[in-house]
Amino acid sequence: MAANPKTPFELYAIDSLLSEDERAIRDTVARFVDDHIRPEVGDWFETGQLPARELALELGKLGVLGMHLDGYGCAGTSAVAYGLACLELEAGDSGIRSLVSVQGSLAMFAIHAFGSEEQKSQWLPRMATGDAIGCFGLTEPDFGSNPAGMRTTARRDGDDWVLDGTKMWITNGSIADVAVVWARAPKELGGIRGFVVPTDTPGFSAHDVKKKLSLRASVTSELVLTGVRLPADAVLPQVQGLKGPLSCLSEARFGIVFGSLGAARDSLQTAIDYSVSREQFDRPIAGFQLTQRKLAEMAVSLGNGMLLAMHLGRLKDAGVIEPEQVSVGKFNNVKSSLEIARECRSILGGNGITLEYPIIRHMNNLESVFTYEGTHEIHTLVLGEALTGVPAYR
Repeated sequence: MAANPKTPFELYAIDSLLSEDERAIRDTVARFVDDHIRPEVGDWFETGQLPARELALELGKLGVLGMHLDGYGCAGTSAVAYGLACLELEAGDSGIRSLVSVQGSLAMFAIHAFGSEEQKSQWLPRMATGDAIGCFGLTEPDFGSNPAGMRTTARRDGDDWVLDGTKMWITNGSIADVAVVWARAPKELGGIRGFVVPTDTPGFSAHDVKKKLSLRASVTSELVLTGVRLPADAVLPQVQGLKGPLSCLSEARFGIVFGSLGAARDSLQTAIDYSVSREQFDRPIAGFQLTQRKLAEMAVSLGNGMLLAMHLGRLKDAGVIEPEQVSVGKFNNVKSSLEIARECRSILGGNGITLEYPIIRHMNNLESVFTYEGTHEIHTLVLGEALTGVPAYR
């Protein structure tokens, strides 16, 4: 055995691509995960219970809620730094990264990008500290990949807006203080519009999704809006049409490009450590060629995904990234991460299915990550259209 075995990222000298500040942020989040997430997350996953409000306050103190936004109590970090934080959070659990992504890259980003000054001042500082939790209501029971078909409606009644409809698979839904809800208004009023909805508004309710076998350390809810009456200034004034929610989704997908690699890295390092200590036929299974082939192929897949994530992060920081490039990252990195988790599970044999090790948890979580923020199939077609100019899903 080599005297000084390398970690998968050391094999690629990833640290050489990072600034001192980026490494410091990454290491701070990694320590938080080691201290606050890893000791508890297996139990949270098993019971399907997450102390989300308490955790949000801790994540607010850490400074990761909306960390890539400017002003209003947000740190204004680089996109790469935010990506690295997502990676370390998802190395703990995809559900924890989802909490942070939905708070910062969906709910807070929507208000930051499209809200009024009053909306920003009212909500963003409290959301940055975790004192207020947000959710993002776009997906509906019958309209996931086709948000243009949404049935949730917004109509005017005097100066007020009235919302009716249902949203599904909403992270943070039942614990949220504020929901950014997208609804279909009459064409003369802008078509698809976004609304800032305090969750204590009469007619708003949220119900947890039960019996999940994935993202169990995460709050997933159905939102029901029945005659939810809002003042005129509840609408997001700076955007109309699908451009609003789709730009928010692209923002959140960027975090997934990095985050999914955290689950893969944690799975792979667990499999490497296990293979060195686990003996069969009087030798560590790390010494068998089939095991080494699996580890080598996974390390290269992980490293290549990290190089792609870094490249996209630098493009985003330069302000030149395109939505289809984010789709490249989501398409490649989530698929690769899911394949890595599955292969790592096989190295652990029967032990791979227990929560004593994190791999089956990562594997189950990545099945959801593979689907949300645009299914793998939709990103396939986004890339197909980018290459041919011919849309295949309209």
